Amino acid sequence: MTADHEDDVTDDVKDAVIDADTTAEEIDESTAEIDGTDENATALNETPPRRALKRLLVPIVLAVLLLGSAGLASWAYMTQLRPDRQTDAAVAAETIKAASDGTVALLSYTPETLDKDFASAKTHLTGDFLDYYTKFTTDIVTPAAKQKSVKTSAAIVRAAVSDLKPDSAVVLVFLNQSTTSKENVDGSFTASSVKVSLTKVNGAWLISAFDPV
Repeated sequence: MTADHEDDVTDDVKDAVIDADTTAEEIDESTAEIDGTDENATALNETPPRRALKRLLVPIVLAVLLLGSAGLASWAYMTQLRPDRQTDAAVAAETIKAASDGTVALLSYTPETLDKDFASAKTHLTGDFLDYYTKFTTDIVTPAAKQKSVKTSAAIVRAAVSDLKPDSAVVLVFLNQSTTSKENVDGSFTASSVKVSLTKVNGAWLISAFDPV
């Protein structure tokens, strides 16, 4: 909604409120004048039509104000908000795929293809998490994986959207991960879950945070 439009709507509401107050005052004054000049009139002639009109007019004006406010709120929702227009089922499916593919890439690597595996994983990341992952894999994972011949692979069991907005999302991912090394040739198996935060960058959903839960 533009500032000019908001000013116009505000002025309209103010005018309507002033009209409502003026109408009530005029009705009160008219009733007082009539009551003052017709002191000798019968009770039947004093009250019902005028007071009924007063009671009727003020609620009508208030109803118009309420309807105007409701119309304004509806217009704002339909034209400015409408989250369902920007976060529909197709978008949810995109975020689930991005989170799932990124998770598998992050947690799967072999000693023989470390550079390729990590480079592939980084294409799914953005922001501070990309910087952290780059440093962590360079300083910690690469030496350990090469020295101990660590090999890991991840598989997604299930994933669901926890929060979805036009440019950000959170996906809860459940996964199984298997790991082998020189010390553990038979390998180990782990089931875990991760909260994957995503940010939309140039039309692509990229991982901006990766938190085990």
